[in-house]
Amino acid sequence: MQRRQLGRDGASISAVGLGCMSFGGFYGPADEATSLATLGAALDYGVDHWDTADVYGMGLSETIIGKFFAQNPGGRERVTLATKFAIRRMPDGSRGFDNSASYMATALEASLKRLGTDHVDLYYVHRIDTGIPIEDTIGALARHVESGKIRAIGISEMAPDTLRRAASVHPIAAIQSEYSLWTRGAEGGLLQACEEVGATLVAFSPVARAYLAGVLQDVETFAKGDFRADNPRFLGLNWRRNRERLGPYLDYAQALGVAPATLAIAWIIAKSPRIVPIPGTRTAAHLKQCADGAALALTEAQLDDLERLLPIGFAAGDRYPPSHWMGIEKY
Repeated sequence: MQRRQLGRDGASISAVGLGCMSFGGFYGPADEATSLATLGAALDYGVDHWDTADVYGMGLSETIIGKFFAQNPGGRERVTLATKFAIRRMPDGSRGFDNSASYMATALEASLKRLGTDHVDLYYVHRIDTGIPIEDTIGALARHVESGKIRAIGISEMAPDTLRRAASVHPIAAIQSEYSLWTRGAEGGLLQACEEVGATLVAFSPVARAYLAGVLQDVETFAKGDFRADNPRFLGLNWRRNRERLGPYLDYAQALGVAPATLAIAWIIAKSPRIVPIPGTRTAAHLKQCADGAALALTEAQLDDLERLLPIGFAAGDRYPPSHWMGIEKY
């Protein structure tokens, strides 16, 4: 597995990581045994950067990872482990965002307990709390770095200016943003800011929530609770348009003799050595296709072909429904 550096001078991590959101049921019911098997396969494939959050399944994803470590002595030492805080359920059942130092400390202790570890390698502010300056939040996180409970700091779904402000307080190892052939907003300033401050862009949904894997047919059959069921890109006319645009891409992958997911990951790997994709999957077979992307070196001509087949801005529909934009900085 190809290696990349986390941040300016951080850990060496696999060029392809594993996003563990699906373990919490965001794409339909997840089976614990299958999730544990996928974690084991990840280490077999050399995928040693694992990403989760306390909100994924309300702690379920973290609990499964902690169970894997308990069942596999030495496994924790082989993994660069990331988790997140800031999204919390309010008394009325709605989502709220809390970047306060007190909530941060409580959330971190709860995550460490579920994960069965005394530290996390990368701790993210999952969403911005507009009532608290990002400088104050990063200052509080820096104190946890000093205590040894976290090794590096990350932020998620925030704008380039926020990244710069955060980095003025403490080095920021990573910023998470959705990035793939059909979501390229990061090219509008975020990648440049990463270069400036030395942060890694951790690209979630690099296979476009399975769209670029070519496995989605009738999106109306999404399982109950599937995150994509009300996503604008998978609805109505948007979906029909997006499905039409996908055909030539799938044909191109077939002509190259690679899985479409492999090609999608290889495209990201080729964009910049500062990007690390973290495909989310519930199965070892799908993870293998993604991990294979690190070994697929695309030529300039092939990269040009992909730009022609799926040019920037081609996707029909917004990447989130209106209700999901709270706490996310658009840029």
